[in-house]
Amino acid sequence: MLVLAETAYAKVNVALHVRHRRSDGYHALESLFVFADHGDTLSGRATDDGAIDLVIDGPFGAALDAGADNLVMKAARALQSFLGEQRGATIRLTKKLPVASGIGGGSADAAAALRLLARLWDVRIGETELAGLALDLGSDVPACVSSVTQLVKGRGEVLRRHDVTGLASMAMLLVNPGVAVATGSVFAGWDRQDRGALDADSLDTLVRDGRNDLEAPAIALAPSIAMVLSMLDEQQGLVVARMSGSGATCFALFDTDAALAAAADNVRTAHPAWWVMETRIRA
Repeated sequence: MLVLAETAYAKVNVALHVRHRRSDGYHALESLFVFADHGDTLSGRATDDGAIDLVIDGPFGAALDAGADNLVMKAARALQSFLGEQRGATIRLTKKLPVASGIGGGSADAAAALRLLARLWDVRIGETELAGLALDLGSDVPACVSSVTQLVKGRGEVLRRHDVTGLASMAMLLVNPGVAVATGSVFAGWDRQDRGALDADSLDTLVRDGRNDLEAPAIALAPSIAMVLSMLDEQQGLVVARMSGSGATCFALFDTDAALAAAADNVRTAHPAWWVMETRIRA
């Protein structure tokens, strides 16, 4: 039986501007999403019985349940229902990214499941229909389907490919202090101040004027985020360091691979319990 695999690429918000709270309860966001070269791994094979079976392993696998509420299971059932698909699948999720960490782990897993199952079942689905399915699963899932650099607005439903000169393939370090923060709690702590639109026309403007409006409320919930940012700011060759998403993972972009490697060594030596991943931005 043919076994196929997909990578659920880690999502990073180079900047995340919260503009206002919408009447439907969601927040109006402006963000530049990039994706790491690394992430979780999904593998699977098609079956004929219609069942969706999920097994989870990996360093962070114990933090997840493989039941019906798992986003991979929800994605599989949603695609199966939309297509009227009678076949099922056996899926293995190898969880390498920390859970509830602001780098789209669950969303990326759901998106990878959609891509994997479309290949396993050899089906075609239109971009509009796929985007609708993805958005129903979560605000970040549509962007994770393509996993390319893009401007994301609204609650995640307005997407546009947006390449920034100098950003593709840039050396990137991801660091999580070993804490999980709830997205809803972080958004609830936002001070509702609109600090202006996102300008992502160049790397310089992203570094100079970009920000993450959720950093302050996330730090209030998990002060160790401030420790991560402080340490990243001290590293040689740093271009920019910020928190990603609603935290607690932070990222740092470096001008050389050597600077990335040195910074990773410094963080691991000073804080061996922290999760650290050396990667680069997907082109």
